[in-house]
Amino acid sequence: MSKTKIFAHRGASGYAPENTLEAFALAITQGADGIELDVQLTKDGIPVVIHDETIDRVTEKKGWVKDYTLKELKELTVLKNKFPEYSAAKIPTLEEVLDAVKASGIQVNIELKTGIYWYPEIEQKVADLVKKAGMKERVIYSSFNHYSIQQMKKIVPEAETAYLYSDVILNVAEYAKNTKVDGLHPAVYHVKMADFLKEYLGSNLNVRVWTVNEKADMKWLIDAGVTAIITNYPDMAVQIKKRDVIR
Repeated sequence: MSKTKIFAHRGASGYAPENTLEAFALAITQGADGIELDVQLTKDGIPVVIHDETIDRVTEKKGWVKDYTLKELKELTVLKNKFPEYSAAKIPTLEEVLDAVKASGIQVNIELKTGIYWYPEIEQKVADLVKKAGMKERVIYSSFNHYSIQQMKKIVPEAETAYLYSDVILNVAEYAKNTKVDGLHPAVYHVKMADFLKEYLGSNLNVRVWTVNEKADMKWLIDAGVTAIITNYPDMAVQIKKRDVIR
C-alpha cells in the first residue's frame, strides 16, 4: 500500500477559490490527507492566507497585502468571477483556517511567504497561532526563503520543516541535512530531471512534490512512494491512490 499522502494545494483550488475556507473544507470532503496554504501579514500584522504578495489576481482591488488592514481585506471577495458558486469567499486569517480544519485531523503545510517581502516577526506570529490551536504536531513549515525556515527552527526547534525551491540546487538533499531541515519540496519538473527523484527518495528526507495536476504524474509519484503530492485536484489523486491500493 502506498504511503504517499495527498495534500490539497491552496485547498481544493481546482474547484473553489484558492486559500479560502471553502477550498479547505472541500479538500477535507474530497479525502485529502493535508492542505497546503500560504501566509502573509496585513498592515496591522495579522497572518492571513493568500498566495500572492499583492491582491490583484484574486480580488477586484489592487495593491500589496502588507498595505491593507485585515478589516480592509475582509471587505473583499476572492475569485468570485471564476467561481461564482463561491461568490462570498473571503481572504481568511491563519487562525480562522486552523480553527476550521482542526477537528478533521488533517496535516497543514504552512508556506511562509517571505521570498519577496520578509514580513517582520512573521515566523513568531505563525508559531504562536499554531501553538494556540494545539496543532504543533500536525504542521509542516516550508518556504522559498530558507533563512525564514532557519528562523522558524530557532523558535520551534521540534517543528517539521522543508525547503521549497524553484531552481535546481546543487546537492540539495545534503544541504537540507546539513542545515537540519526535514524535507524537500521540489516542483514536479525537478523530479523529472536527471535522477533527482531517486536521489531525493534515497536521502531519507520527506519529499513532497508540487504542483502535481496531471493524472500520469500523480500515478508515477504515488507508485514511486514520495511522501506527498501537492495538487489542486485532491479528489483525483485520492482516486488514483485507491485504485493502486485495490489493484
